[in-house]
Amino acid sequence: MQRDIGSFPLPSSLKVKLVGAGFQTAEDLQAIKPTELSKEIEISKEEALEILQVVRRENFSDSGSMPQCARKYTALELLEQEQTHGSIITFCSLLDDALGGGVPVCKITEICGAPGIGKTQLCIQLAVDAQIPECFGGLDGEAVFIDTEGSFIVDRVVDIASASVHHCQLIADTHQEEDQLKAMETFSVDSILSHIYYFRCHDYTELLAQTYLLPAFLLEHPKVRVVLIDSIAFPFRHDFEDFSLRTRLLNRLAQQLISMADKQRVGVALTNQMTTRIGQSHSMLVPALGESWGHAATVRLILHWQDKQRFATLYKSPSQKESTVPYQITSYGFRDAHSPAPSMTLSEGETNARKRPRMEEEGND
Repeated sequence: MQRDIGSFPLPSSLKVKLVGAGFQTAEDLQAIKPTELSKEIEISKEEALEILQVVRRENFSDSGSMPQCARKYTALELLEQEQTHGSIITFCSLLDDALGGGVPVCKITEICGAPGIGKTQLCIQLAVDAQIPECFGGLDGEAVFIDTEGSFIVDRVVDIASASVHHCQLIADTHQEEDQLKAMETFSVDSILSHIYYFRCHDYTELLAQTYLLPAFLLEHPKVRVVLIDSIAFPFRHDFEDFSLRTRLLNRLAQQLISMADKQRVGVALTNQMTTRIGQSHSMLVPALGESWGHAATVRLILHWQDKQRFATLYKSPSQKESTVPYQITSYGFRDAHSPAPSMTLSEGETNARKRPRMEEEGND
């Protein structure tokens, strides 16, 4: 492990930063984690992970202990990748905790629920929150929003973006951290709106076409961290007589989204409608598109009403236990249901004077 850092196939700029921070040999990097290296030499978590993987791969190759052609990833590398990918917060702390930190990147999250429960509101919240600067615990990314229902309301995006910016500004003013104050110079409502890439798809053929074009778009926009599809069900629930064809198309779409999430390192969140399943003795609401589609998502959230209160149930997750938490849709976005007045609320002078005030529980689907 005494190989010199300068001998590894790394970009010159990264070698300079490593050496400047005191990392002279591969042994110096043996015990450090990607997140620690990222902070130590001021690079992104992805670059830090790439450095460590290159160093380890080259050392395995040099030692002859593991043929490179027979090796893909170790469990440790997979764990490190999970830690560097991060999550997108929802501003509902109970839901974030249930999800293990927020909506995960590099995975498919399905958001199911009846009309008016807040599916679109959550998608808009994620499109905004994906752009929160890293110094505030965000991903400093961009978002793609694919709208199949025509439910994307720009004024609503402005409301949620304004609340997010105001929240971060309060944190920066309180802590007076240099990196946070600097980030707030560019983190604004206009910057958020300019980094949400909107696509309108009117039927399933346009949705399929757009999905297949997305990988090329993401290569041109590498900061995109979340792709939102609202909704996946709408174009597939009308004008379809051949259900076997629908199943095949949905399976191909699922494979495309799974591959894109993994290769492009983006989170994919899509909404699904509910349908009634008739049993022998009773009926119940279940997610639409059939049971085979239920295997497509890594995480499945079901939003529902109970005694005039909104609840989110984590129905499926590979790492988190099933749980149900309350939430509410406020004029500022997705929030905890029974918390005191949030500190990130806008003052009266900062609200849009052209719009009438929203009711606290107002919100589109």
